[in-house]
Amino acid sequence: MFSRPRRALTVAATSAAALALLLSACGTTESSAGSSESTPSAAASGPVTITDARGTQVRLDAPATKVVSLEWGLTENLLSLGVTPVGAADVKNYNIYDTVVPLDADTPDVGERGTPNTDAISALEPDLIVSVTGLDDKVYASLEKIAPVVVLKGSDGKDAIGYMRTTVNTLAEATGKQAQATTLLAGFDTAVKDGKAALEAAGKSGAPFTMSDGWVQSGTVTIRMYTPTSYFGAVAAELGLKNQYPTGGDADYGLATIDVEGLTKISDADTTFLYVLDGDVKDHWVTSLKDNAIWKKLPFVAADRTKPIDSGIWMFGGPKAAQAYIDTVVENITGAGNS
Repeated sequence: MFSRPRRALTVAATSAAALALLLSACGTTESSAGSSESTPSAAASGPVTITDARGTQVRLDAPATKVVSLEWGLTENLLSLGVTPVGAADVKNYNIYDTVVPLDADTPDVGERGTPNTDAISALEPDLIVSVTGLDDKVYASLEKIAPVVVLKGSDGKDAIGYMRTTVNTLAEATGKQAQATTLLAGFDTAVKDGKAALEAAGKSGAPFTMSDGWVQSGTVTIRMYTPTSYFGAVAAELGLKNQYPTGGDADYGLATIDVEGLTKISDADTTFLYVLDGDVKDHWVTSLKDNAIWKKLPFVAADRTKPIDSGIWMFGGPKAAQAYIDTVVENITGAGNS
């Protein structure tokens, strides 16, 4: 049996320098290194200077209007800000794994996220390319011959929500969409507040939970646990939920890769075990464990507290993905949707 691994991580797998926002003196406000938010510019038309995750200063004569996005999380955030990319990486699969903020299927595809097609990008004549850390330096150099390139991290386990805010504000600064960023982030804050209130009203404040995805390959099940330093682990913490798999995540994405035996660390029978329902149910990794002796004895399995989450919520997205995640988490834990 084979179930394809989720295309869950961005192409980035390495850490880069902490992101800072350095805005030019022409109608902008300078923000300190590592800040989670930028101050909106007084004008949305003057030159912009941003220091990206590589520590590279990227200068634009004006906010970009023709943007190529090479990572799904960045694509989602651009669309959420009202910026339609002129080209994007792996358009077809973006619309499979991110149905919360769909991308026009006719958007020019510029190759895979890890291997962008420079000829396709050049033909679009962009004034900005946005990507993530983890690509070969030669790739960035080739892209910079086409247009300015802003490189961000896919996430930051030190402060996943803070870095999400930084990403949104950086993209907004680069495209002149600061007002939209303020509205977008306010919507996220409201969703957190409302979700927390719904959990409290249902008597589920501080409820135990875990979040996971996984796959089956050559008969072997691999499971990834979303620890508190993952983006959605951090969102759940904002809701007051208690993550029952708190350790072992990687530095950037907060993901801990385990096998079914690793799940025995989760001992609270009240735990809601959330997992991404990816692909055909009959070939899903959870389905493959139905006769597994270890799986059947897990307290949350015995208590029928395993709950699927649709794969169309991109687990490494932005505020809109988080809002959809909050809705489904609240619904699964309380039994009532959070509108």
